[in-house]
Amino acid sequence: MRIRSYLVASLGVALLLVSGGLGAQTVLRASHQWPGGIADLRDEFIQMIARDIAEADVGLEIRVYPGEALYKARDQWPAMVRGRLDITVLPLDYMSGRHPQFSATLMPGLVKDHDHARRLNDSPFMAEIKRIMDEVGVIVLADAWVSGGFASSENCILAPEDIAGQVTRAAGPAFERMLAGAGASIASMPSSEIYTAMQTGVLDAANTSSASFMSFRLHEQAVCYTGPGDSALWFMYEPILMSKRSWERLDAAQQAALGAAAERAEAYFAAEVRKQDLEAEEMFEAEGVEVVHMSPEQTAAWLEIAERTSYSFFAEEVEGGQALLDSALAVD
Repeated sequence: MRIRSYLVASLGVALLLVSGGLGAQTVLRASHQWPGGIADLRDEFIQMIARDIAEADVGLEIRVYPGEALYKARDQWPAMVRGRLDITVLPLDYMSGRHPQFSATLMPGLVKDHDHARRLNDSPFMAEIKRIMDEVGVIVLADAWVSGGFASSENCILAPEDIAGQVTRAAGPAFERMLAGAGASIASMPSSEIYTAMQTGVLDAANTSSASFMSFRLHEQAVCYTGPGDSALWFMYEPILMSKRSWERLDAAQQAALGAAAERAEAYFAAEVRKQDLEAEEMFEAEGVEVVHMSPEQTAAWLEIAERTSYSFFAEEVEGGQALLDSALAVD
């Protein structure tokens, strides 16, 4: 969680001011795409901050709108940039069409495990990603990475040849290039649309996070689930983000309370997200879906394809791409 550098103000904002018994109450609106309640850890991630802010008694309230109730998944970023939305939990790679550098935050095999993901948070690699965000008016309240895997209605996906001919959702351009290189056809959509797409035959298979596999009940559409295991290919950066305009309108006490709440939520999420990998596997197994893991050799075969597709394109076509990859790969 890195917000101390945003204590300098300069822009307008769309905060709500609600009259209260002792004065005005500043209300922040938070939106995300996942189900509310206990169904998804990412909702709890942001609800935890909302509860802490209420207890802080600094004239600040966070109202959370889950399940795309306020904005569709891909509409949240432009709403924050324009100051129409205050806070979101968002897979940053969703915005790689606007900022191609963000596809590095869902690059096959770039993140080795959850501990490695946390080390990346404090690296020059993530500092550059956050600099780009800051330039367009979005800041990070709390860092978060989620791991994930594959599910298919056709067969188990372990080696690259297992996905050939399947219509697949991959979440972002880096994974799409790797999967296309293995012979898959690609359909792009947010995770909230995977269930219906698999149910109607638009999709045969999907990559997404363990959390999304659970909260969207994708076991109902799959015959096999490839969990992250010890050779995970799929890690995605899904932080809590805030409009810079909204942050800069808060007073010092409100900023301090929000920073402390976000720091506590970040630590909680980092501990809980590890458990979700196993919980997702248990859910699939309980529903009679086969659960498998890639071997190191199978992961290496995928990475060979990724290096000549995803990595090569990113290094050659994205501004600063090679330097970003080098700085990420330098983190042990």
